[in-house]
Amino acid sequence: MRTGQTRPQATPALTAEGVTKAFGGIPVLRGVAFELWPGTITAIAGENGAGKSTLMKIISGLYPADAGTVSRHGEHLPAGNVQAAIARGISIVPQELASIPELTVYENLYLGRERRTRFGTLDRSAMIADASAALLEFGLGISPTERMGGLPVGVRQIIEIVKATTQGATVILLDEPTSAISGREVETLLRVMRALRDAGVSLLFTTHKMEEIRAVADRVVVLRDGQLIVDEPVHALTDDDIVTAMIGRELEALFPDLAPMSPATVLEVEGLEVEGLAPAGSETGFDFEVRRGEILGLAGLVGAGRTELLEALFGVRARSGTVRVDGVAVAAGSPQAAIAAGMALVPEDRKEAGAVLALSILDNASLPRIGGFTRSGVIAARRRRTAIATAMTSVALRSNGLGQEVGTLSGGNQQKVVLGRWLTGEVDVLLLDEPTRGVDIGARSEIYGLIVELAARGMAVVLASSDLPEILSLSHRALVLADGAVAAELDKRDLSHPDAQDRIFRLASGQLSTTASGDTNP
Repeated sequence: MRTGQTRPQATPALTAEGVTKAFGGIPVLRGVAFELWPGTITAIAGENGAGKSTLMKIISGLYPADAGTVSRHGEHLPAGNVQAAIARGISIVPQELASIPELTVYENLYLGRERRTRFGTLDRSAMIADASAALLEFGLGISPTERMGGLPVGVRQIIEIVKATTQGATVILLDEPTSAISGREVETLLRVMRALRDAGVSLLFTTHKMEEIRAVADRVVVLRDGQLIVDEPVHALTDDDIVTAMIGRELEALFPDLAPMSPATVLEVEGLEVEGLAPAGSETGFDFEVRRGEILGLAGLVGAGRTELLEALFGVRARSGTVRVDGVAVAAGSPQAAIAAGMALVPEDRKEAGAVLALSILDNASLPRIGGFTRSGVIAARRRRTAIATAMTSVALRSNGLGQEVGTLSGGNQQKVVLGRWLTGEVDVLLLDEPTRGVDIGARSEIYGLIVELAARGMAVVLASSDLPEILSLSHRALVLADGAVAAELDKRDLSHPDAQDRIFRLASGQLSTTASGDTNP
């Protein structure tokens, strides 16, 4: 790496002292103080709403602090001044990437600081050559002239890091860098982070995943309710220490025990061909059943077809085949028919497809069943409010009331709204796509408990997740998908085996073949 020092120095690279911030009179940060050191990786842990992203935005100049200071080599940074932070070697890679999809990679890298010839024209050849060298330095064998929008999210994140280092950044802030990328991309990102640390760069990153903290962090800072609770070397803390500091209480077993299934089949899928997963006219299709009270996991790599399968079950993307709920066929191509049959879908991206963040909890929770709350075209306000209040109580929603905007809730509570709104009516089949993505560990434990409870009530649950511990611990049975088809079916005994994670990965990546349901050969 071309930036930074070759080894840690004896003075901090950055110091935060007494950082305080409130929004609308509600405190978000309360006097936070800590240091970042050259050649180290510091993880910030904390529940959603603890103040992690706000702290990063203050350090990077995106937000001004109400009180306190951020210093670089002993010099106070001007509050709320991004350019001043960049000039002093501080850069942030936000959770919502700021790259411009329509531009090429090199145009994104040099945006706002374009190279020019002595005639004043853009020196594209020089920018392309320098960009190519920088990309190779980070192990990215892609062309600088590729369009940014055509690249995977994980690659785009690393390009944002490349941009920061070519601007001279030696303090890099990564806000939830692994929340929307595949396992293989996570490994690449962690490798890049280690290389930057070895080059003397200070990295500060947020994550909800304990294994990522263990993989790369030298130090852990824990925030709770805007206050710094822990600032310790990672080797001095157990996972339980970190979790207890985050949530202020001992966390019982993360995954609850599964309830037994009913012998009755509630969901039957026969010959379901899914748009985009197989060529038209092929014999590839999905055939499976889910019993009442059963949680069926869908495992697989990114692009394996998990999301597409859930959408097809819900009446989107289905090309042919039959879906039955309680023995009654559901009209194809109609989410309305799926809802009427007792099906519910919680989509992968709650911010884009699951919730309208600018609307209230009450209005968001009304969306799937608004017809059930109207009479002669007029909303029955009291009945609607009562039904939704009951549903939100059943999912243990934490809010300031049904009038609160969903966008102001933590990620875990947003997910509870998206899930809980279906509980205003009968649900026989619950389809869950990455239900804990971007959710902190305390809320994740609550969501796991809720999923198991809903299954115990008699729902058939189909759960798609890229988090293998979720598949292993929450599923009675799992289907491993690869290239838009079922590669294997694993029962609870298979999922409980010590090599289950490795086996699923090798099935999903085509390294194992299946000869019969649940049987695999190397």
